[in-house]
Amino acid sequence: MNTFSTIDTDRIIEMAWEDRTPFEAIEFQFGLQEKEVIELMRKEMKLSSFKMWRKRTNGRSTKHSSLRDSSVNRFKCSMQKTISYNKISKR
Repeated sequence: MNTFSTIDTDRIIEMAWEDRTPFEAIEFQFGLQEKEVIELMRKEMKLSSFKMWRKRTNGRSTKHSSLRDSSVNRFKCSMQKTISYNKISKR
């Protein structure tokens, strides 16, 4: 697994908790596949929080681009302000 700064790790966790941020967005920005995000979450969170997160994301259509409506072709809401630690917004 890659070694990330504290800021990057916090951002990955934040993105993983967001309902409408797909795992593909995390992979695009940080190079982590879904199973690696799960490993990071398991390592960084309390067991009860990790279980709650897994239950919340398991099968959620908004967390997997392949399950999303084909009309949704973005990683974030068009109304969302730029996030300061979001690498894409720096481009």
